[in-house]
Amino acid sequence: MTVESEYEGGCSCRSVRFRMNTNPLIVHACHCRQCQRVTGSAFVMNALVEKSQVDILCGDIAQFRFPDTHHTAFFCPECATYVWSEYKSGRFDDCWFMRVGTLDEPDRLPPSVHIYTESKQPWIILPEGVPSFKQFYRISDVWEESSIIRIGANWNPPVHK
Repeated sequence: MTVESEYEGGCSCRSVRFRMNTNPLIVHACHCRQCQRVTGSAFVMNALVEKSQVDILCGDIAQFRFPDTHHTAFFCPECATYVWSEYKSGRFDDCWFMRVGTLDEPDRLPPSVHIYTESKQPWIILPEGVPSFKQFYRISDVWEESSIIRIGANWNPPVHK
């Protein structure tokens, strides 16, 4: 991943604006059923970044905790744009899963990995050269060393669906 100092983004009505002050740890294209349902799309693009590296520039944030999961969605209360998620179940407790599509320049963050491809839509063709996994993966097998050092990730997180 090329080194970029910051990434700005926000909701559709521009009430919520944020800035990521570092490169993401990794960018997931998640094909799980929950992500399909929540986004109304075939998959979601998440840039995983430490909460401490995200500045809320303006706006109020609403949240919704999905029943029977560790997943909380954060969104603009005005236009309902879903800007990030949080999964409270392990190592990622201090991170947000920023929605790449809410960035001003989403093309700067292509997927590092495709996950939960066992439930991907059959018409999706995964690109060659990008790792893909039927479920999750071992962090040490996928992440760049600099990201592993940043989060201290020599473990395997719990599976979400």
